[in-house]
Amino acid sequence: MGNYLKLLFLSAMMLFITACQTAKDSSKNAPVERVTVGTVQRFIRHGMTSAEVVEVLGSPNMVTKNAEGNETWVYDKIHSEYEAKRSDSGICLILFGGSRGFGGGGGLGGSETKASGSSSERTLTIVVHFDKNGKVIDFSYRTTSF
Repeated sequence: MGNYLKLLFLSAMMLFITACQTAKDSSKNAPVERVTVGTVQRFIRHGMTSAEVVEVLGSPNMVTKNAEGNETWVYDKIHSEYEAKRSDSGICLILFGGSRGFGGGGGLGGSETKASGSSSERTLTIVVHFDKNGKVIDFSYRTTSF
């Protein structure tokens, strides 16, 4: 019976320790591939072929063709960021059942968590005009931040 209680106690402690660990955001390790104003300024040039533009900027969001047969490609890029801040007081709360935290409902110990955050948005719109031969004749871009 004594070994059973020791095993139960150790299991409860392991559960308590692992429940208090912070989960890592795996998206932070993912490579970030973004089109920026610098990309447009550095790589897009008059006379480029449409294939070269696709290599630099990727596929456009919208393609239109005017009465003369010239294509216009539009790229709309949106970047959103949200920074969450969390502060804990007290000890970690292990919860079971219900809808709060790990499994939700009542639990052991006590903890109060306060969260706040801020968000920002950046947009980049790129417009590329091609001639009938698929070569860049003009391009423009606009960026916003809020």
